[in-house]
Amino acid sequence: MASSAQVIVLNGGSSSGKSGIARCLQAVLPEAWLAIGVDTLIDVMPARLRLGSEGIGLAGDGEVSVGAEFQVLEDAWMAGVAAMVHAGARVIVDDVFLGGTESRSRWEKALDGLDVLWVGVRCDADVAAGRELARGDRVAGMAEAQADVVHRGLTYDVEVDTAHAEAVECARAIAEKMRSG
Repeated sequence: MASSAQVIVLNGGSSSGKSGIARCLQAVLPEAWLAIGVDTLIDVMPARLRLGSEGIGLAGDGEVSVGAEFQVLEDAWMAGVAAMVHAGARVIVDDVFLGGTESRSRWEKALDGLDVLWVGVRCDADVAAGRELARGDRVAGMAEAQADVVHRGLTYDVEVDTAHAEAVECARAIAEKMRSG
């Protein structure tokens, strides 16, 4: 039985394994799903917003801050994701809720009226930090700083832990949750 979910939102810290889970979900789910990550939004922003106070700021310790101009573009991006779903696409969103419940509220507003499966992607801070180091494309400390803070105050339809399960196992658990309702 196919799920009625139209959107799967994966929330987890940097290097927690969200992108790998999204790719595995595309392989294990019977329907075609688009995978869209916040990193894609950041990649298409003007360079001046990638490292500035009005855009997204990265401190030397891995702390991330977002400015007003970033939030305006992020709101437009969220509305665009919702428009794709309203037009018939199924979408897996890979995001980092730096603002915790406020970040989720912004997604809830954008996805109002759609069937959403909320997924918490957890990963031990030390494991995420090791992945971050191996990747070499992140500011050191980002994974550790985000590992727990992105989940504060949030509840999910399903949670997975990539420190104890491979991406495909996590994807299968999410798919099972979709099948079982």
